[in-house]
Amino acid sequence: MTDTAQHIEALRENLAAVRRRIAAAERAAGRTEGSVDLLPVTKFHPAEHVALLAELGITDVAENREQEARAKAEAIPALRFHMIGQIQSKKANAVARWAGAVHSLDSLKLATGLERGMALALERGERGEDNAVLPVYLQVSVDGDGARGGVPAADLDELADAVSDSEHLELAGLMVVPPLGEDPTPVFEKTRIMADEMGERLGRPLRLSAGMSGDLEAAVAAGSDVVRVGTDVMGHRPLA
Repeated sequence: MTDTAQHIEALRENLAAVRRRIAAAERAAGRTEGSVDLLPVTKFHPAEHVALLAELGITDVAENREQEARAKAEAIPALRFHMIGQIQSKKANAVARWAGAVHSLDSLKLATGLERGMALALERGERGEDNAVLPVYLQVSVDGDGARGGVPAADLDELADAVSDSEHLELAGLMVVPPLGEDPTPVFEKTRIMADEMGERLGRPLRLSAGMSGDLEAAVAAGSDVVRVGTDVMGHRPLA
């Protein structure tokens, strides 16, 4: 078996195993099977391996670093790349060129930068009219640690309103990463409530992006709509 065949078979098995976990969590929570989206996280894995996901029916993947994501997005047009890592404001224009969605919007300054970047990308033909709106998730900070990214709960409505008032951004929902060492269940449950309350205020349902390899069951039980899974899909990252 060639290296490519081995990689694609490993990915196939990993995807099936993670999907079984998600389906079991959906059943345990009384949710409709297939209601939770799996978003593979492909950071640090070479583009040739990431491209194999498209052959297995995957359409969307996630990356943490702008430069790496941009290079992969250019190399693999069959996949939509979501940005899930922190974004420096100076990188907003670059992210707007390639991102299929952003899960880590956490400031008014970044929202302004992404809106400006989208307008420039459209003007320059780097995005088409069928891709003229960028879905964004507001990253919630549950512990107020700005170094980890995220906006405090008290500032969520202001940021949500800024996104709603923009021309090229669309509020998709909320995203959260539980603090290290903290029980994720209350974090996920609280953020789900925030998303529902914000959705009621805005008059439409909002999604929750929460849960990774180690806590996806808790996230699904709490109402997550998107789980972001890296190692359990892609395998351990290659050694440098």
